[in-house]
Amino acid sequence: MSDLLVRFGISPVVNGNGPVTRLSGGIMAPEAAAAMAAASRVTVDMWELQAAACRVIARATGAEAGIVTSGASAAILLGAAACLAGLDPGRMNRLPEVVDGKCEFIVVRSQRNMYDRALAVAGGRIVEVGIADRFSGPGVRDADAWEIADAITPRTAGIFFLAQPQSLPALPEVVAVARAAGVPVLVDAAAQLPPAENLRRFLAEGADLVAFSGGKAIGGPQASGILAGRGDLVASALMQMLDLDVFPSAFRAPAEFGVLNQMRGFPHHGVGRSCKVGKEEIFSLLVALERFAGMDSSARRAGWLVMLQGVVDAARLPAGREFLLVDGEVPLLLVTDPDPAGLQARLAAYVPAIHVRLVDGRLVISPVALAADGVAVLAAALSE
Repeated sequence: MSDLLVRFGISPVVNGNGPVTRLSGGIMAPEAAAAMAAASRVTVDMWELQAAACRVIARATGAEAGIVTSGASAAILLGAAACLAGLDPGRMNRLPEVVDGKCEFIVVRSQRNMYDRALAVAGGRIVEVGIADRFSGPGVRDADAWEIADAITPRTAGIFFLAQPQSLPALPEVVAVARAAGVPVLVDAAAQLPPAENLRRFLAEGADLVAFSGGKAIGGPQASGILAGRGDLVASALMQMLDLDVFPSAFRAPAEFGVLNQMRGFPHHGVGRSCKVGKEEIFSLLVALERFAGMDSSARRAGWLVMLQGVVDAARLPAGREFLLVDGEVPLLLVTDPDPAGLQARLAAYVPAIHVRLVDGRLVISPVALAADGVAVLAAALSE
């Protein structure tokens, strides 16, 4: 890798921020990296490969079906397209234009984020409910389930839910409202792993579709994601992503997506065609997913703790700078300093550059994307 960095003039960084896309994501599991290299040397039928992915994802999540996408944002876009078009090839062809009927996604105002643009890209229109007083400060209110119910109309294509510990109303309450109205719930759970139990949790609570990132704690490729959930919606999402440049008479969907064979016609390339994912990412993610789902969570956490403890043990902090090691599903190392923003800037200017988060006046170091050789570098920089 050092030869490639020199060849292309790239400077490596020490990533204590976490598996964020702007810092190239996390570190792939060795088995996943080997699978990616092996996959690059074969060719396969992509429908058959996604059918295999469906089986693996279904086992790991308990979903009726699942597909590999080119990231969590792509999974949200494809999930939205499935909610908007269903199994209607005419609606698939017209997306992102929706001339009539269901085109709106209800979103609690406090759950709005920059990634929900994927809903609009697919052709949806966002309808906000609630008022986030508990975040803005004047009060304690946010949103109630009845407000979501009150916003549902014949134009509602789905309800979008951001899976975060602070999200209100709780997902089961949202699902109850959605079920009563017959509309699907699409959950953004991109960064909700670990714990591995969350692979099943949101679907068990009634979500129709859930999007996960494949390039964070799962240890798959950065440009990969998972869309899992209801069989007909996942099949619609896949139909709107894959290459459809074949004679309709020659098409036969595999059994995992057999509902597609009931469609009244064969659509053009879908709105999600630009979200295509390669065979390398699919094979690699499936290996990473099986590894992640089968790994003992305490062993994973212990490995991360050892890494952070290594920073603590090797550093000799100057006066006024202190460590606090916080255990959890993802353990974190907090650093207090008289000038936290200045320290963050000096770390970013270090050689090699060190990236950490600044939260509530303290630096936060995550081990998820921290390579083993970065421990000594980080300890040395914090000692200076």
